[in-house]
This record gives sequence, C-alpha cells and structure tokens, in this order.
Amino acid sequence: MEILQQRSTTAQVWEAAEEFIRLFHRENADAGDPRARLAAVRAELAETGTYVHTPEELVHGARVAWRNSNRCIGRLYWNSLRVRDRRGLTDADDIAAECFDHLREATNRGRVRPTITVFAPDAPDRPGPLIWSEQLVRYAGYGDHPSITVGDARNAPLTEALLHLGWPGGPGTPFDLLPLVVQGVDDKPRWFETPADAVLEVPIDHPEDGGWADWGLRWHAVPAISNMCLEIGGIHYPAAPFNGWYMGTEIGARNLADTDRYNLLPAVARRLGLDTSSDRSLWKDRALVELNRAVLHSFDRAGVTIADHHSESRRFLAHMEREERKGREVGADWSWIVPPISGSATPVFHRTYEDRSSSTAYVHHPGAQERARGRDLV
Repeated sequence: MEILQQRSTTAQVWEAAEEFIRLFHRENADAGDPRARLAAVRAELAETGTYVHTPEELVHGARVAWRNSNRCIGRLYWNSLRVRDRRGLTDADDIAAECFDHLREATNRGRVRPTITVFAPDAPDRPGPLIWSEQLVRYAGYGDHPSITVGDARNAPLTEALLHLGWPGGPGTPFDLLPLVVQGVDDKPRWFETPADAVLEVPIDHPEDGGWADWGLRWHAVPAISNMCLEIGGIHYPAAPFNGWYMGTEIGARNLADTDRYNLLPAVARRLGLDTSSDRSLWKDRALVELNRAVLHSFDRAGVTIADHHSESRRFLAHMEREERKGREVGADWSWIVPPISGSATPVFHRTYEDRSSSTAYVHHPGAQERARGRDLV
C-alpha cells in the first residue's frame, strides 16, 4: 500500500527554516540574535538532511500555524494554544493513547482548551506516523446512502472499512463512536476503540420544546482535527491533532443539517409544523435557526464551551485589527470565514480577504482526505 507524503529538498527545507527561525527570533524578545541558531540549523541540515526544533520553537510554530489558518474564524486566541510535545512517539499504540489523553485534557470538564499534540516528524529515511481519522471523535454511519444511513452518512465508507477490519460495530445508534485509526512508523494502519471517558457528549434539546429530548440527539464537545499535517519551517509533522472549540453553526448548520450528514431539517420542520411543500415558505431557514438555537442552548446548559457566529465574527475582526497593528497581514478564505447561516448579518460578510499561503501552516497532504474515508484501509 503506497502512502503519499509531501517531500522537500534540503534547499527547500533551509529556505523555510530560515524564514521561520527569523520569525521566531523577531517575535520572541528573549531569543536574541538569530545568527547562531541559523548556523546551527544549517550545519544540522547539511549533516542529517533535517533539523530538530527546540521546544520553544515548536510551541511558537504550532501557534503561528493556527494564526495563519485562512479557514479558521477563531484565530483571536492563537497565542493560547497548549502544545503537548510527543515527538518521541512513533508507535501506533502510544500515539492512540496520547490522542485519548489529548481529548481528556482539552475537554477540561467542559471548559474546552485549545490544544495540539505533536508526534514524530517525517525524517529523510522514513515518513512519520499518520492518523487516518479526520477527527479524533467521529460518529459511525451504517449504510451506503444518505437516505438509509443510520448515523453520520459522511463516515459510512470509513465505518464499512472498519467493519471489514474486524471492528464489531457499536450498538447501532445514530451516535456510535468510531474507533481511531492510527498508522505508526513501519506499520500498517490499526484501529483503537475510543474510550467513553475520553469523550464528553452534550445531549441536544430545544429551549422551549422539551420533546426534542426524545430524539436522543447529541454531539461531542471537542472538535479535534487529526488528519492535517503541521508544517513548521520546512519540517513536517504528519500526526499533530489539534482543537479549538466549536462554533454553534458547525454543529447546527452543518453536522446535523447537511443532507450528506444527519439531514435533520425535514424532521425539525415537521416538529415545528412548517409547510414543507415549497422552498418559498422558507421552512429550511426557519428549521435551521431553531436547530442552531437548540445547539447553543444545550451546550450552555451543559456548561460546555461553544461560540455563536455573531460573537465570533466580531472577534475575528478584532483579531485582524490586532494583527495589523503589529504589522502582520491576515489571510482568510471568505467562503469559510462567513458563517453558514445569517452570513450577511455578521460583520465578516461585508469585506474581502486575501487567501494567503505560508510555510508554517496546517495542511492536507496528498491522500489525507481519501484515508479519512477509509480508502485502502482494508
């Protein structure tokens, strides 16, 4: 089985390394003059084909990568990211255990903390470990078509692949936790059952209609992305799961509402007694608002951190202003920054952005999305 990895020449690594080291020293007054560090990095590259970040460089690099994330609206908090340095780990068992500890620490009894865990980087003689799963927490999808899928239809191909690999499946509810799929160095991908104590879930009901509780809706508290590569100064960390906290629309307007996910808008509309015979009744819009109200209400009642799209939009513009005062330009992807409901009612809608690239960033390497769907897993 071929695993595609992003490869760089020594010259390319040096170019990115020099840019990052100068940035690190410029933004950290205690680091001093960068010339000695640059000389050491250049010598290490010449001898080994790679170099090792200091713990301080790793922390700053992970935070800057978040600062550079064009698709993230929550970057105001980039400098608060907690970095768990696990670069010495390459074995799937150890990595899975640390991923579950990551979830426990990031959950923080509902007061969600932005966190990243960084495992071994790619090396000239071997690729680093991989986490195939798109997020550390995902729900199973049983079936092969959205209209007959029980659970998250997006995860139906991965669920099927895991069943072929020997996972016995969950109890068959719409919210069965999928195993985590990890590939250690010099190993094949393996699945690890997700411990229940590592995942905090929030029951979803409506602030006025208590009957919603009968549906058994819920969602997990921590959105931990796990199939993106952290790139810092030319070094690639292919296994580096990271999380912020949810914005309500991610759950209420996408995960639970998209037609290729849980597709709940028709059920919500029926519950509300809306006329669904024509789109001109705006039943989808009304159902969408009530579903998002339910998500925010439920997380607030459970004491779990969540943002609303109006507040987060204002905070993003505050982030842009703060960065511009520091002389740093902020890149953004308009289609991701503007919330999926009430976009024109938020201040981020009424402006344009430049989609900038950086050598310190979180990126999808070739094959990452296919692996997250379980392709070639069996």
